Amino acid sequence: MSWTDLQKSMASEAYIASDDLAIALHLSINLGRPILLEGAAGVGKTEVAKVLAACHQTQLIRLQCYEGLDAAQAIYEWNYQRQLLSIRAAAEDGQTGREVEERIFSEEFLLERPLLAAIRQPEPPVLLIDEIDRADEEFEAYLLEVLSDFQVTVPELGTIRATSKPIVVLTSNGTRDLSDALRRRCLYTHISYPSMEAELAILHARCPGVEARLARQIVGFVQTLRNEDLEKVPGVAEMLDFAAALMGLGIADLTSDPTLLHATLKTLLKTQEDQAQVTHEVTARLAGRAA
Repeated sequence: MSWTDLQKSMASEAYIASDDLAIALHLSINLGRPILLEGAAGVGKTEVAKVLAACHQTQLIRLQCYEGLDAAQAIYEWNYQRQLLSIRAAAEDGQTGREVEERIFSEEFLLERPLLAAIRQPEPPVLLIDEIDRADEEFEAYLLEVLSDFQVTVPELGTIRATSKPIVVLTSNGTRDLSDALRRRCLYTHISYPSMEAELAILHARCPGVEARLARQIVGFVQTLRNEDLEKVPGVAEMLDFAAALMGLGIADLTSDPTLLHATLKTLLKTQEDQAQVTHEVTARLAGRAA
């Protein structure tokens, strides 16, 4: 599949990928290298992995990162409850020692977490490591073995090598610097907020019933709103929610009912401070610019 074929395939799943993003994804897949997507929250980074899974008709395995995430939660852990039950049963049968230890540290008692599960699928899945910048630097070290050699070392079992090589997508909102070692193992691309034409294409793909004039007003309004001094800038998903709200209320022109328009901003503004800052007067001003 060429990069243009991939771009068309993603468009068929209602994701409008730029040339730069489509080429980067194509290279990542063909070189077998993870891709790191960085950008502000709401620009569609996570959606890339979901769409890739749909395009390749394969499973999406997601690891949501957070502070304190460790190997037991991301790679594997032992089923301690079953192990204890097995030890008790063995003791009642008079079994002890190495035989029992070997049994309880076998595949039967191994719990796969996302990273281990991803390399053991019969068909290559898409592995999404979402918001890697939220995890601790220590966790990045756990990733290196998986991303470098697509293998996991379990001390009790040895090295488990990949059955299939997943398509790996890492996302970052840029809240902290990632290690050089992690960056070296990935291809990289930055995703920005879409241009007017690209966001219009996204809106028409996701909301095919929206009228052309209203669509331009919606995108113009949201793109102008992003230039305001906001705590949480609305992303593409919020723009789509805004459009759905307007269509559901039967609003065909942003200037027709300023009070109702202002009420729909709950789909775009996600903090009390932002809602207080974007007053009725600001809403009217932005709507006038977008009209």
